[in-house]
Amino acid sequence: MIGLSTRSSAATFWTALTLASVFSGLLASVPAASPDLTLYAAVNNPARSVRFLARDKARHPLEELTFFGVEPQSTVVEIWPGGGYWTEILAPLLHDHGGYYVALQGKGGSETADAEAGKLNALFRGKIEADPATYGKLTPTIFGFGQGEIAPPGSADFVLSFRNLHNWLKDGFAQEAFADFYRALKPGGVLGLEDHRGQRDTPQDPKAEDGYVRQDYAIALAEKAGFVFAGSSEINANLKDTANWPKGVWTLAPTFRLGDQDRAKYEAIGEADNFVLKFRKPTQ
Repeated sequence: MIGLSTRSSAATFWTALTLASVFSGLLASVPAASPDLTLYAAVNNPARSVRFLARDKARHPLEELTFFGVEPQSTVVEIWPGGGYWTEILAPLLHDHGGYYVALQGKGGSETADAEAGKLNALFRGKIEADPATYGKLTPTIFGFGQGEIAPPGSADFVLSFRNLHNWLKDGFAQEAFADFYRALKPGGVLGLEDHRGQRDTPQDPKAEDGYVRQDYAIALAEKAGFVFAGSSEINANLKDTANWPKGVWTLAPTFRLGDQDRAKYEAIGEADNFVLKFRKPTQ
């Protein structure tokens, strides 16, 4: 007959062994980079920033990257990564089998824009330098006014831009941007474009001062550069956004430019209504 203390020691041993196995499995399923890392695992990686994970319900990263067709072996160019929301997903996903260029913010149309770009780029570089295991294979480039070498010509499967087009309209180089994207893509490559959707019954402000861009206007810009429209997704649609706010799109989350003024009202609306568009570079 086994004594109480012996049974207790055995129970403790098996409990410890079970917990070790569970934690080992968790760590194996969500590494910084793995040959078997899937898009689902990259999106749900607990190593991502808490503040970014909180925005997934508004940004739908799994659905959006699936719509574009990004896979672990893809060569991707991300335009203007900001704080790194998408970088935290794409860097691990592409680490072992893909290629990943990140085009940092270059010169804009004003000294203010250039100063802001410098701050954003410094923060981003600090982020990637602090974690070489995750970001060590990332290739930084520069994209801005007169700076379009985002990747070697004809090398990319995907060029992805998230909520940036309105900036290029404001700074006057939107058409140049589409030409740069076209040049970087392989024949048959995909341009994925997301931005704040403007009102359909209001003429487009060529400078997009309120941060909104009409969907048909964006499509026309891409087609003028030679792209073929390949579809749209409503995953980031928000019918509560009427696109006519006192401080433009920045009235809404996550910026809340009015501060506490009508904060509850704007929190209830959520993030802006965003179009998600897919274009292809013709194969011939």
